[in-house]
Amino acid sequence: MSAAGRDQRLSAAVVSSRISELEKHFAVRLFNRTTRSMTPTSHGKLLYTGATKILDTIAEVEGGMSEITDKPKGSIFVAAPLGLGKKLIAPVIPLFNERYPDIHIRLRLTDRSVDITNEGLDAAFILGRLSDSELRVRHIHDFDRVLCAAPAYVEKHGMPETGEDLISQGHKCLLLRYPGADEFFWMLQVDGNPKRYDFQSPLESDDGDVLTAWALAGCGVINKAIYEVADALAAGELVIVAQQSPPTPLPFACVYPHKRLQDHKVRLFIDYALSACKGILEVED
Repeated sequence: MSAAGRDQRLSAAVVSSRISELEKHFAVRLFNRTTRSMTPTSHGKLLYTGATKILDTIAEVEGGMSEITDKPKGSIFVAAPLGLGKKLIAPVIPLFNERYPDIHIRLRLTDRSVDITNEGLDAAFILGRLSDSELRVRHIHDFDRVLCAAPAYVEKHGMPETGEDLISQGHKCLLLRYPGADEFFWMLQVDGNPKRYDFQSPLESDDGDVLTAWALAGCGVINKAIYEVADALAAGELVIVAQQSPPTPLPFACVYPHKRLQDHKVRLFIDYALSACKGILEVED
């Protein structure tokens, strides 16, 4: 409830009061409450399903009206991974807002897997393969990746040449882990074919930037898109390891819900963001 309040810029007390008003209006209990949990009742689930359909219809009508008047406005909720979100997506948003000042962007940066539908997102930028076929996907780029570590780490633990060396020599592989994550294994290229390597990591985090900071401090090996660590590599703060078994490329895409009528402002943002991202990446290449 507190999280819902923060999302809507309301206090938890106001949210609780509005839920009570709804329960009084419908004469049903919408949530089962205990001191430790709060779960929706069957009536609550029914109300939620109906309300989201109504809100989707309103959004479609508003989108159609703004397209006709050519004055798009409203809010767009977007998610992106931390590292690339800061480097690539965040700089694009003020430029888009300058062009469309009545469209407000709410950007959430997180390395965890997001649920677009349940979290009320209009779009999400993702790294990796997409398993949900119900979402629309617009591919942006395939990032080449490298395994890298600090020179001090290599000096102390040796230079691994292959993925097998990482395991046999007991190297410390720093892993991204969060509920639902699949980054506790790495897909490396061996003789041109992808091969899975599983690791037991002494250090894990749900924040990719934390892993990079640990690698810079000499704590272990990280698996990163070159784009994210290019500056550190150029400065000699990180060096590439296991070059005979490079990681498989990492797909980068924008995903969004499949709707009968796509909101005009969301479509404008996605088109603008993809064009801007591709332009930036072409310059970097």
